[in-house]
Amino acid sequence: MATYHAGTYFEYNLVSGTVYAYGTQNGAPPFVYDDQELDNTFEVGDDINANTVVTTFLGTILVPVTGGDPVEAMVCEFNTIASNQRILILPNGLDPGLVTLPATIDLSILTTTPFVTCFAKGTRIATPAGEIAVEALRIGDDVLTAQGNSVPVKWIGRQTVSTRFGPAERLRPVCIAAGALGQGLPHAKLTVTADHGMLISDVICHAGALVNGTTITRVPLQEMGESYTVFHVETEAHEIILANGAPAETFIDNVSRRVFDNYPEFEMLYGDVPEMEELPYPRAMSARQLPASVRHRIGIVAAA
Repeated sequence: MATYHAGTYFEYNLVSGTVYAYGTQNGAPPFVYDDQELDNTFEVGDDINANTVVTTFLGTILVPVTGGDPVEAMVCEFNTIASNQRILILPNGLDPGLVTLPATIDLSILTTTPFVTCFAKGTRIATPAGEIAVEALRIGDDVLTAQGNSVPVKWIGRQTVSTRFGPAERLRPVCIAAGALGQGLPHAKLTVTADHGMLISDVICHAGALVNGTTITRVPLQEMGESYTVFHVETEAHEIILANGAPAETFIDNVSRRVFDNYPEFEMLYGDVPEMEELPYPRAMSARQLPASVRHRIGIVAAA
């Protein structure tokens, strides 16, 4: 579980139908952020300012951002908030002054599946014995980190994504062409979910933030059939491994493993486990958060 601080969330009052900044005066958006907290998924048991505990995660909605792509905001209930109120939570580090807050929130259309960071079937993961397709990896198999260390696979999670009603943006596949990340990487076309982090110039960059419309693109859903399966590689600690040669993050438990089809397997093997510590890299979740060097490297002239 994680602790958050005022400045990254808003209160939504279902009675008045207004949205206003929580913990500030006159509804002015806050501009103070907790830069030490990189987990932007709120779950039951997380707390705000050390005394307001999340009791219910209701889902997510997309909110418009000036000069950038829409971002997902979480909608939660808290134990110290009246029953007729909800909290609209923005991703950490996002300037709320750029966000167009909704006048109303339709709770019936919330997306309830947390984001997951996964590889598409066929992704080749580097191991001491050579590259192996992600779907062929098994618990106990060794994989290579970007630093050349060998670490065992703790678990391989699988999630089936239906395209019938359009999956959440974070589950949309992103295709990275061979060489699109520079230095010849990846060495072959790589498809990952939009929220999968790729390590570029010591920044974990979400694949969706890297989309440039040419060599890095969103895969049309019609190409994915009625459903597709994605895989996550979990090791004991958060690691950077090699996917089609490109540095990519392993699973980090800032989302629930329950979203995976084979979660009962994890529960049977491990039960409750301590929270993982995220690697000490900055994280760019949108194009505007990409460093100029990364935008130049992948052919984005200016932040979207």
